[in-house]
Amino acid sequence: MAERADDVTMTFGGNATMLLRIGGFTLLTDPNFLHRGQRARLGYGLRSKRLTEPALLPTQLPALDGILLSHMHGDHWDRIATKSLPKETPVVTTPEAATCLADRGFTGTADLRAWQTHVFSRDSEALRVTSAPGVHGPGPLSRLLPQVMGSVLELVRDGEVSWRGYISGDTLYRPFLGEVLERCGPLDVVIPHLGGTKVLGLTVTMDGRQGADLVELLKPPVTVPVHYDDYSLFASPLGEFVAEVARRELPGTVRPAYRGETISLRA
Repeated sequence: MAERADDVTMTFGGNATMLLRIGGFTLLTDPNFLHRGQRARLGYGLRSKRLTEPALLPTQLPALDGILLSHMHGDHWDRIATKSLPKETPVVTTPEAATCLADRGFTGTADLRAWQTHVFSRDSEALRVTSAPGVHGPGPLSRLLPQVMGSVLELVRDGEVSWRGYISGDTLYRPFLGEVLERCGPLDVVIPHLGGTKVLGLTVTMDGRQGADLVELLKPPVTVPVHYDDYSLFASPLGEFVAEVARRELPGTVRPAYRGETISLRA
């Protein structure tokens, strides 16, 4: 089947919030609608101030087939999301986050453990979401931070995968992320959560070097970085990642998206 160049797109809302149109399906990721100057609650009394305005707001969203939530932190699911998003919307997320959302009245949660799959179906198309493992903090800190998952998204048409992408979620780089290729196959795009977020002096999301490690490991033709400049706890600007990819002369294209911009996720 011939593919249209624009049948898999992302509209970037800032931080890790994306509106994904994948074939006939529409997903929202990590809904974060806080405004500049407001603070996201991270637990244990920690907060992070938003430095930018969101480019997507609840009133601007189309009808959603589902929401993809990497983990339950205030810069990925905030109090505006809880108040504004329809409670019956399917939310694919971790077991821990699913419990939190059920307590907030959301009735359509699908909790996935590593390598489990949730499928959205319509006519001859399906969108397959597979949970990939992640580590949000080094050593003992990992036990204090929320469960986190990456996601492999596959558009299946007439039984064949026509597009495959990986969203890292708030994980640090670890060699076991290579299982994404081993279990799922070659990727059309990788969307890494970057920023080098610092909590108590420790890095809990990929910085520029780790992001380049991920690109070198997974070898995508296109990389679309997100989650790098919206909050005060970010310590690694996007330029560090772009420079490291260039220094290593890694193949593929880095295609940053501006807030509010819609781009193709096909090579």
